[in-house]
Amino acid sequence: MKIDVVGDVHGCIDELQALFLKMGYVFEKDIYIHPNGRIPVFVGDITDRGPDSIAVIKLVYNMVVKQQKALYVPGNHCNKLYRFFLGNKVQEKHGLETTAAEYRALPAREQKFISHHFITLYEQAPLYLQIPELNVIIAHAGIKESLIGRTDKKVKTFVLYGDISGEFDTDGRPIRRDWAKHYHGDRWIVYGHTPVKEPRMVNKTINIDTGCVFGNKLTAFRLPEEETVTVPSNQALLEEKFRHFS
Repeated sequence: MKIDVVGDVHGCIDELQALFLKMGYVFEKDIYIHPNGRIPVFVGDITDRGPDSIAVIKLVYNMVVKQQKALYVPGNHCNKLYRFFLGNKVQEKHGLETTAAEYRALPAREQKFISHHFITLYEQAPLYLQIPELNVIIAHAGIKESLIGRTDKKVKTFVLYGDISGEFDTDGRPIRRDWAKHYHGDRWIVYGHTPVKEPRMVNKTINIDTGCVFGNKLTAFRLPEEETVTVPSNQALLEEKFRHFS
C-alpha cells in the first residue's frame, strides 16, 4: 500500500491539480488516479479562504465517495461547513464566508447537490485514520498517543482543533500547545491545521499544512517513502499567518 497525504487545500484547486500531476497522477473520469495504484489521503480543511472551494468539494467527493479512490479525514473548517449545510447557525467568518458566497451564487439545483455531497463526505469520514500497513495515523490537527483508539468528545476536539489551551494571543488566535514535541510513539502522525513555512518533522510526526492559501505552497507526504512533494501557491503571501516554532 502506498499513500500520498495532501495538506490543507482550502479551496486552492489549481495547486491541488498541479500537485497530483507532479506526483504522477492522471485525470480520468473526473478524478485523479495514479497508474501505480497510490491512494491520496486528504487531511481536512479542503474548503474556505481559497478561490474555488466548490470545485474542491466536487473533486474530493468524486474521489472519496463516488469512486472510492481516495481517503479523507475532516478538519475544523469541514466541521463548520457541515453545520452550515445542515442549516445550523454558524458565524460566517474565518474563511467560511468565501465558501458560503460561492455556494449562494450557484443555481438552486446545484446548491442541493453540493450540500448533499459534502454532508455525505463528512458523515462517512472517520475522525482520524489508522493505517496499520504503513504504521501511520492521519488526523487533521494531530493526535496525542494517549488518545489513539478513542473517538469521544475530547478526541474529536483534539483532532479538529489541536491541543488548545483555552487562551488566545493578542491577535485573537487560539494558543495551542506543541503536542508533537512530546510524542514518542513509533507510528507516524501526519497532520496539518497549523500553517508552517516548511513541513515540520518532530519525532515521528509531520505537519504538512504549508499554507497554500496564504501564498506559500501545497505539500503532500508520501508513504512508505517518507518523502514530501510540494508545488508553489498562486495566492498572495501573508507572512503573519505562519507559525514559527522555537
